[in-house]
Amino acid sequence: MANPNAYSPETWPAAKRAAKAVLRPIERFLHIEASSGIVLLLAAAAALFWANSQYAPAYEHLWHTPVRVGIGSLSAERSLHFIVNEVLMTIFFFVVGLEIRREIFEGELADRKRAMLPAVAAIGGMVAPAALFLLLSRPDTRSGFGVPTATDIAFAVGVLALLGKRVPPALRVLLLTLAIIDDIGAIVVIAAFYSKGIVWWGFGVALIGIVGTFVFQRLGIRRPIYYVIPGAVVWWGVYTAGVHPTIAGVALGLLTPARSWFGEEGFVSAAEEAISLFRKRSSDPKHTAHDLIEPLHDLRLARVEALSPVVRLQTSLHPWVAFVIMPVFALANAGVSLKGINFAVPSVKAIGAGVFFGLVIGKPLGIVLLSFIAVKLRICALPKGVRWSNVAIVGLVGGIGFTMSIFIAGLAFQSAEALAAAKGAILAASGVAACLGLIVGRAVLSDVPNPLAATSEHQAESSAEV
Repeated sequence: MANPNAYSPETWPAAKRAAKAVLRPIERFLHIEASSGIVLLLAAAAALFWANSQYAPAYEHLWHTPVRVGIGSLSAERSLHFIVNEVLMTIFFFVVGLEIRREIFEGELADRKRAMLPAVAAIGGMVAPAALFLLLSRPDTRSGFGVPTATDIAFAVGVLALLGKRVPPALRVLLLTLAIIDDIGAIVVIAAFYSKGIVWWGFGVALIGIVGTFVFQRLGIRRPIYYVIPGAVVWWGVYTAGVHPTIAGVALGLLTPARSWFGEEGFVSAAEEAISLFRKRSSDPKHTAHDLIEPLHDLRLARVEALSPVVRLQTSLHPWVAFVIMPVFALANAGVSLKGINFAVPSVKAIGAGVFFGLVIGKPLGIVLLSFIAVKLRICALPKGVRWSNVAIVGLVGGIGFTMSIFIAGLAFQSAEALAAAKGAILAASGVAACLGLIVGRAVLSDVPNPLAATSEHQAESSAEV
């Protein structure tokens, strides 16, 4: 979001005031940690209302609108729903890949001991819901076992954010790391169980795109725009091979360099050199604007390369993913016609029960139980400041499947009735899991004060007294 105080000299004063009035509240909202979850919830609610209103035919017609891309005979036509689920969600998975790459390089996944507990918890949080779904399923519904295994990181983190400062920092890190490993598991599930018939030459095409990416990196090409072409080749190759194309986004994210070119020290040195050259040339009475281009270019290069491509891309794409792509996905996929769900049909009942109980019961049960066993066997240990009651909260909010669960449901079920039952159960379970997480969180964390928060409050009270 641009700074509302920074405007060009030609800007009309009335426009400045209007921009400040509009942008400042928006900026404050976007900086709230739970805001992306709020936007996602509003989009899902709008889709649900739209699909069950008198305008339901317009909802269906909108997402089946054909979209043509290309020139002449080289063009391809797909529905708007395809563009959202197969193309835009590839960007979502690309950001997931970037997050995994960064965590492996310098985050929680870089340290095996720190990653052990979230990894064990994530495995338990996938196996238990899948097992519970299979236990409640019928032979014709077992393909949906992967639906309740996923966790929606935006909603889950948003629920913790609503609990405020009472949440221990280590608990939030545990949830974030668990959700990242959970995403890795979901990616494996999608690639292994929800791919169509394999067309092997498609992997050859994807390999060409991957090799092109490596070649560009070796040539020192750093601008992301140049990687769109090899990235598109990887996407088309994976799509042609019969694997869901969003896997291409994950692969490209994992291939993104995690080391910065200049780094912090290099940035300071290069920036000081560029500023020194700028001062020298600008102090010359005969200088022209053209003389200042070189030091400004060097300064821009130093600024850009102070951070690694992984961090830069993740930072720049995250707002688009959180506030545009995910809400659009929710709007396109959460529109479930409740009239079309007949739970008297055994298969529909089995799907609804398997997904709902898998998320609400299976998730927390698997996360807490396997974590407890691993800690007792001394495979890993609880982080400092985290209790078992805290882990239970993580398990409850882990039952918020939403985005990834809806995505997997679309791959698992082909019939409209089965898909509607799965989506309806996902929405209901995610709502129940969020409420349980908030209720238990307020009850359990109320007597676990955050020392930093307590210190801040004490200082504020002292300042007020003075």
